[in-house]
Amino acid sequence: MKKASSLSELGFDADGPSFFRHLTLTDGDDGTLPRRRLIKISVIGAGNVGMAIAQTILTQDLADEIVLIDAVADKVRGEMLDLQHAAAFLPRVNIVSGTEVSLTRSSDLVIVTAGARQIPGETRLNLLQRNVSLFRKIVPAAAEASPESVLVIVSNPVDVLTYVAWKLSGFPASRVIGSGTNLDSSRFRFLLAEHLEVSAQDVQAYMVGEHGDSSVALWSSISVGGMPVLAHLQKNHRSAATAKKFDEAALEGIRRAVVGSAYEVIKLKGYTSWAIGYSVASIAWSLLRDQRRIHPVSVLAKGLVRGVPADRELFLSLPARLGRAGVLGVAAELVLTDEEERRLRISAETLWGYCHALGL
Repeated sequence: MKKASSLSELGFDADGPSFFRHLTLTDGDDGTLPRRRLIKISVIGAGNVGMAIAQTILTQDLADEIVLIDAVADKVRGEMLDLQHAAAFLPRVNIVSGTEVSLTRSSDLVIVTAGARQIPGETRLNLLQRNVSLFRKIVPAAAEASPESVLVIVSNPVDVLTYVAWKLSGFPASRVIGSGTNLDSSRFRFLLAEHLEVSAQDVQAYMVGEHGDSSVALWSSISVGGMPVLAHLQKNHRSAATAKKFDEAALEGIRRAVVGSAYEVIKLKGYTSWAIGYSVASIAWSLLRDQRRIHPVSVLAKGLVRGVPADRELFLSLPARLGRAGVLGVAAELVLTDEEERRLRISAETLWGYCHALGL
């Protein structure tokens, strides 16, 4: 089989002698250097979100090979070439593109961003049914090609589609993860950090439940530098506009601002991309580098926390410990206020309604 290269497409023979002569390292050595196991990441869906994820992963030197899959052959090849042309400024990574899921074979991580666009006037359930049809083509093929991989679902509605991917893949729930409220929590931390004039990395604050309008802000557990901060905010901080303290209405207003921030970005630029790119890249880093970091991601949550019944199979976001094998553990001992538990139950019921209606 002839070796392929970019120059071979221009008619140059890629099978000639090597430019560098192999050195003999020890007596009897054939000059072949021992190689570490290479890391392969596949991104299925080369739209704005998929490419932001691929580009962020590329700059973080996380993968040795990145595979881009999309239904539009010219589009995905163009994206591949655009990234390849930056090779002089980036870590050495083999970038491959195509339309066939089989190209993802032997991936360590498969990230799915592909999804149908909502048609004006279309119900959410109809959109879900169309996405299920799309996932039937993608997920089983990806699971067969990379049976030991971890699946990360980014397509929206992410919690329900993560449930769909789990059902279709046959993988254990620990190896099917939704991007969930990892980004919502970052937005939450950003707003608090900006107000308190600290780094967002020093703010611990989680959004849990559905990635969407019914997400739950865990106000009772927010901290800065390890110190609880809610009581301080309620006692000492007021709204400059209304002179009101951080009462329940004010807290709900902040939660709504977090939920609505994506809609604002979409209104201004037409789509979101960079923040979700960094969010998913951070999940990928924790998984493939076995970091054991805590991320609020969409996991199989039945019976894990108050508000999620043990007899209902559904995915929603909870703080989870991520490592090379996927989800290593979930923070099941969440201390929730009565209001937070009530909101989480509503979020779970909303998601269960859609999962149940799909009949998988």
